[in-house]
Amino acid sequence: MELSDSVYQIIWFILIGVLFAGYSILDGFDLGVGILFPFITTDDREKGILARSIGPVWDGNEVWLVTAGGALFAAFPLAYATVFSGFYLALMLVLFALIFRAVSLEFWAHDEKRRKIWSWAFFTGSLVPSLLFGIALGNVVYGVPLTEQFEFGGNFFTLLRPMPLLVGLLGLVAIIVQGSTYTAMKTEGQVHERARLITKKMMVLYALIFISVVLSTMVYMPEIADKAMVWIFSALVIISVGAGWFFNSRDRNGGAFVISSLSFAGLWGIAGSIHFPNMVRGAANHAHSITIGNSSSSSLTLKIMLIIALIGMPVVIAYSAYVYYIFKGKTTEA
Repeated sequence: MELSDSVYQIIWFILIGVLFAGYSILDGFDLGVGILFPFITTDDREKGILARSIGPVWDGNEVWLVTAGGALFAAFPLAYATVFSGFYLALMLVLFALIFRAVSLEFWAHDEKRRKIWSWAFFTGSLVPSLLFGIALGNVVYGVPLTEQFEFGGNFFTLLRPMPLLVGLLGLVAIIVQGSTYTAMKTEGQVHERARLITKKMMVLYALIFISVVLSTMVYMPEIADKAMVWIFSALVIISVGAGWFFNSRDRNGGAFVISSLSFAGLWGIAGSIHFPNMVRGAANHAHSITIGNSSSSSLTLKIMLIIALIGMPVVIAYSAYVYYIFKGKTTEA
């Protein structure tokens, strides 16, 4: 049975959301580990344990971001062009930070004289993307100035408005929680206890910022009150944060990490529910918004991509699961 254009567009809207959510969950924990790197450890031995806990998997985690970007380019090229041109400076900062992050961890392992410098470089290279990803998503959802030609009409400082900054802060805290729960799950001793303490404190901050974002969104975008999925995913986030706090307090670290990941998925569910069917919301004039209807590729392109995705994604997921299975358990000294 041949599917209609709108069905293909909806499928790809969901799939791209799943890819970005997968990236947030998987690369989120090693970004979180990077942010915690100078603070949760007291010496090079403990830093080495943290580095080894993410070493086998973190490069593979970033593949999800590349795949999501490629899927966005192929399925909704107009949205891709607008976002990547309008957010050019911010995305270049993200790119250089990710490169610097990877290099700094390698230099930390081999340049023993300047390990303190590379430790802070790893922190910076993890912090900048974690904050800017959330700010970018906040701008896309809450709206940016778009012209009649669907071109970005602002500048870098347009992106630094209060609501996107609040969303960026929420994303940053979620990533830190993801990193702290992962650290608690993978380590023992003092690092493990420090990770649990950070998780306990950050879970409270997570809940407070999330409630602030929801209330602010209700004021800024009151029309979302009629979208049932927004409230379902919001309930999922609140329940997940509460359950994560409970699991962490009981030292059930695997459960806390899974729950933290579930809350991240809930955040993406909220964003998608608010945003649909937009890809980039026009701030001044909603008629200029880039939607799945006016920005998608042809039905043939979407169909061929879907066939490839249905074949390739299960293979990638199975391989990733196998890698995590191989490197399961606590990380110890080399």
